[in-house]
Amino acid sequence: METRRRSLVKAVIWNIMGLCTMSLVGFLATGSAAVGGKLAVVNTGIGLTMYVLYERVWSAIRWGRHV
Repeated sequence: METRRRSLVKAVIWNIMGLCTMSLVGFLATGSAAVGGKLAVVNTGIGLTMYVLYERVWSAIRWGRHV
C-alpha cells in the first residue's frame, strides 16, 4: 500500500501534465487562451480530486496483489 503523500504527488504531477494538454486543446477548440485556460483549470480540479479518490480506493483493495 502506498502512502497518502505518494498518491497526492502522483496525482499532482499527472494533473499538471493534463492541465497543459487541456489548455492546448481548449485553445485549439475555442481560439481563446482565456476560455481554454478556464476549461483546463476546471477539468484539472475535477480530475485531481477523482484521481486521488480512485488511487486511495484501489490501494485498499487486495484483489490481484501478490505479497
